[in-house]
Amino acid sequence: MESVATFAILGDSAASGVGDSDKNGVTRGWGYYLAKHFQDPLVYINLSRPGAQSAEVLEDQLPKALIFKPDIAAVIVGGNDALRNGFDPNKLHQNLRATISELKKSGAEVLLLQLHDPTQIVPLPRLLARVLSRRINAVNRVIHSVGREFNAQILLTRSIQDIYERKVWHVDRMHPSKYGHQLMATHFREILLRRNWRIEPITIEETPATSKKSKMLWMLKNGTPWFFKRSFDLFPAALLLMSIEFFKMIFVRQANELGTMYYPEFSPQSHWDLQEVNEARVS
Repeated sequence: MESVATFAILGDSAASGVGDSDKNGVTRGWGYYLAKHFQDPLVYINLSRPGAQSAEVLEDQLPKALIFKPDIAAVIVGGNDALRNGFDPNKLHQNLRATISELKKSGAEVLLLQLHDPTQIVPLPRLLARVLSRRINAVNRVIHSVGREFNAQILLTRSIQDIYERKVWHVDRMHPSKYGHQLMATHFREILLRRNWRIEPITIEETPATSKKSKMLWMLKNGTPWFFKRSFDLFPAALLLMSIEFFKMIFVRQANELGTMYYPEFSPQSHWDLQEVNEARVS
């Protein structure tokens, strides 16, 4: 009897397929496109949830995934941790490390995703952009560190050619568009091909252009509620952090000023890691 592999996805909205939905509102995402191109029989399980943080992935999604003993497991998380007040990269590291450790013990091939630079596609005030970049960079340091420790395969999003082209991103400019998800599936396929998985080339489907009216309606329906929800969480902290950033810009010129928190190294930094995460401070 031919063996059947299992592919499980854990994580947040980037894992669940937000930004790519059919006419009925059902999300698909990069995992869907990747799974349907496997040449051999495959069980595809997507346990991710929009808004999930690393603690939920560890405590809720992981136990469900382990029941199926996945051969491949993608863990896409960290963005929501960074967008919350009280973000702690050390806690993120603990959660992600524990999650990947258990998956590797079960025999799974683990896939990770480097977070893109949101300041490249979302217009932000300079101070807020600096604060956000530090947090996203801290998340990526965790991902790279844990990936190296457990020999997990990392999709280097920031190295993808033309990754910040508008067509790659959904109207919210936070999640991949349908084309963006298919692009991600193509690059994950290349990683798995090197791990001896047999996967057909990903079909890039034509995506109709979205009208300005549709974009405005989407933002009113979905973007506005998200904005107000986050206003009671991250934004008050962001105002404080921007004030601190402004103070440091004016009064502090030393690179190692007091009060700066440095994100600890968990393993030696590689050349590309140092290039992309050139500032280890965490706001």
